[in-house]
Formats: sequence, C-alpha cells, structure tokens
Amino acid sequence: MSALAWFAVAVFTIAYVLIATEKVGRVTVALGGASILLAAGATNAEHAFFSEESGIDWNVIFLLLGMMLIVGVLKRTGLFEYVAIWAAKRARGRPFPIMVILILVTGVLSAALDNVTTVLLIAPVTLLVCDRLGISPVPFLIAEVFASNIGGASTLVGDPPNIIIASRSGLTFNDFLSVLAPFVVVVLGVLVLLCRLMFRSSFRYDAERAERIMALRERDAIRDRRLVVLSLAVLGAVLLAFTLHTWLGLEPSVVALLGGLLLLLLSRLDPTEIAQDVEWPTLVFFAGLFVMVGSLVATGVIDTLAQAATGAVEGRLWPATLLLLGGSGVLSAIVDNIPYVATMSPIVAELVNNAGGNDKAQVLWWALALGADFGGNATAVGASANVVVLGIAARAGHRITFWGFTKYGLIVTAVSIGLAVPYLWLRFFAF
Repeated sequence: MSALAWFAVAVFTIAYVLIATEKVGRVTVALGGASILLAAGATNAEHAFFSEESGIDWNVIFLLLGMMLIVGVLKRTGLFEYVAIWAAKRARGRPFPIMVILILVTGVLSAALDNVTTVLLIAPVTLLVCDRLGISPVPFLIAEVFASNIGGASTLVGDPPNIIIASRSGLTFNDFLSVLAPFVVVVLGVLVLLCRLMFRSSFRYDAERAERIMALRERDAIRDRRLVVLSLAVLGAVLLAFTLHTWLGLEPSVVALLGGLLLLLLSRLDPTEIAQDVEWPTLVFFAGLFVMVGSLVATGVIDTLAQAATGAVEGRLWPATLLLLGGSGVLSAIVDNIPYVATMSPIVAELVNNAGGNDKAQVLWWALALGADFGGNATAVGASANVVVLGIAARAGHRITFWGFTKYGLIVTAVSIGLAVPYLWLRFFAF
C-alpha cells in the first residue's frame, strides 16, 4: 500500500479508538477525521460527496431523516406513553409480565422505527412505571436495550447497520423481512427466558404499589387524538411502501422522506420544533464516517483487505460465513456497530462478488447483519441504543456501570449468535 493509504489507516484507527473510548465526542471525531483525510488528499470532493462507492451514502442519511421526522411528530401525540401504561395495567403491576410486555413492545417498535428512537421513547416511561412499583428500573432498561438491538435486526430500517448493508448490497426491505424477521421472533422468545433467569431476584411484587399503577389512565396520556390517527396512517403507508418499493420504483430513503414531510405538513405543527427533535449530530456523524471509510476505498485499503479475506477463505462460503458472523459479533462488542459495518460493507461486497454474487452468496450479508446487530448487545458501548439508555438511567439517578451491563450482554450475545449458526446453515446450506 502507498504512504497515503497507510496515513488513511492511521487516521481511521485513531478515530475508531476515540469513538470506542468516548474520550472525544463521536461527531467531533468523525468530522475531524474526515477533514484531515480530505486535506491530505486521501479522498476528494468528487469521491466524498458524489461517489456511490466511496462517498456519503445519502440514501442512509435521508432514510434516517425521514423516520426522525415521523417520530418527532409521534412524540407529541402521547402514543408511546399510552402503550407503556397499557402494558403495565395488562400485567396488573406484576414486574416480570411487565418486563415481557415491554420487551415485546420494544422489539416490535424497533423493527418499525430505528432502535435508538425506540429506547429514547420507551426508557422514560419505564422509569415512571418502575418508580410507581418501587422497583429498580435497571433490569428493565437493560432488557429493553437487548430487545431493541434484536428487534431492530429484523428489518431494513430497524438498526442503522442494516440501512448501511441494504444500501451497499441492494437487498430490499422484503429481503430483510423474509430472511431475518422469522428468526428474530425466535430470538426475542429466548431473550424473555434469559431475562427471567438473569434478573430473577428483581421481580418483587408489591400489591399496594400495583394498585397505583392500575389507577393510571392510559387515555390521559393521549394529547392529540387527531394527530395519533394521522401519524399511524402515514407510518402505516410508509411501512407498506417499504415492502412495495421495488414495484413502486422508489428507494426506502425517498419513501421515508416523503412520509416525514407529508406528516409534518398535515400535522400543522411548527416545523422548527419538529426539526429540533431530529438527531442532527447522528446524521452528521454518519456523513463524517462515510467520508473516512470512503478514503480507505479511494486509497485501495479496502481492496487490499478484501483480497486478503478472499484468499483466507479460498471460496469456502460456510467458513467465511462463520468467520464473518463470529468476528462481527466480537468486534461490534468492542466498538459501535455503525462504524464497524460501514467499514466492513465494501469488503463483504467484494467477497459476495467473488463468491458468484448468487442467492447463496448473500448469506455473507446476513452473517454481517446478525453478527453486528447481536454483537451490539455484548457491551455497554456496542451499539448506540446502549449508550443512549445508560445516559438516560444516569440522569435519573440509576447508574448502570460498564460491567453491570456487560455481564448480562455477553450472555445474550453468545446465545443469540449461537442460535444464528444453525439458522444460517439450515437456510442457506442444508438444502
């Protein structure tokens, strides 16, 4: 490799370490790294802003922006608080049934929305319910993180790594739904059983406090009934269009952005207020990250790694699948799975092409998705949803330590990835 390629690797490695250790804000790191690589000539404006192979993936940026606009409106309806209170009352204030319902609600919502948005909306309500019950919210918050990362794996829009994979691979919303969603349902069921064992000492029932939960009226949480109906109608239309996007000829990014803008228009809310709820730092972080990864493509680093990986597996698809699944699980536990997948996607694309690019070779994309999404559960810094929830808990006075989270996360990740091995074998190799 050239000196410029080694320089790009050095900058990217330093940025990766800073993102992983959170010594510097990840937006600052991403923009700083991108700026340094642009100034050094490791990439240029043509590559960074206009190239599909080595530039900012605008499909990812605008898909996230559209979904954030929809959620920004939904937040003002009180619908999510309604669902959480309803769940607690259906469980009659009993802690474990409440956890089961919250796990399932979080898993389902994370499939329709992104998992970071879901935990942002569910976690504060969880704190309210646990406070009323007089129990620690920590096990509930941790379980919701696990459910969000697992549930988010089931659809194209559920987890940011999936959005990146879909954009790089050409896989559709329906592909994710048909291949990953059935398996994710099984894993969510296993998660419920694991939580029953891991947090068994936390399910203390207090009849008096349960009565207080029963006294809450979920209808009081709804602040605008018209907006609830309108939001659900638009969200439903967007999800339907995701499944039909190939037939419609519209990319998911276009569908999400049109849905977000339409809902914003029909809601009659102040666009400035909704815009304040958009996670602009996240979008900027993605942009900087894409520029850094693009510099590795432009300088030939990705091609060199792809050739080395291809030589290591020598066309043996199953060993490559296992290596990618396990390796992705381990590496996504150490660093945030978003930059990991952004880095690995060009390499996997090359591996898939070298393996023939057929339906069977697509297993490598699914191995990357499952390894990265499930591996994000392993540690407190493995996924963005983890970091968000730990921050919410700390601000509420319920600090969750790195190892307090990780000792459970390692178990859930090991079991989840262990289940993925026979699933991928049966789906792509057995018959």
